[in-house]
Amino acid sequence: MNKVLLDLDKEQLIELAEIYSKNWLACDGFWFQAVERRQGMDGAMECDKEIWRSFTVIEAKRIKEFLGLPERAGLAGLEQAMRFRLYANLNDESYEIRGNTMVYRTLNCRVQRARSRKGMEWHPCKAIGEIEYAEFAKVIDDRIRCECISCYPDITEDEREGCCAWRFTLD
Repeated sequence: MNKVLLDLDKEQLIELAEIYSKNWLACDGFWFQAVERRQGMDGAMECDKEIWRSFTVIEAKRIKEFLGLPERAGLAGLEQAMRFRLYANLNDESYEIRGNTMVYRTLNCRVQRARSRKGMEWHPCKAIGEIEYAEFAKVIDDRIRCECISCYPDITEDEREGCCAWRFTLD
């Protein structure tokens, strides 16, 4: 462990967590754009899918352990875990649990905003989200299944800077 962190106060640690999240997302974006330039969007998406299949499981396991969630943590556990993901510090999000379903929305997507600012086409993230959210949820509780409500390129809701919406159902 980096012992320098022990000397930081709570506010500094919170700020550092946000910096780490931004750095992680920047690295992910630069990596993706480098592959996109060399192999086109399709090639970059294939690489991205492979990475997210592994990364999201590792992230979910570590968060689940950190939070001390039970094996089958249900939708409340999924919501809690999702609030600790790296990009939870970067995007505005909403969660709504009703009965055996939870709807998660990204209200303001940092990735799509950045691509728009650079004059780039939006990231077709639905294919990644189908892997990422389903696999993350499965680690938190193997009874949860995930389906896309709205995500680029299949936006069915308001086009709020590339926001997306996902439905999680507890079977």
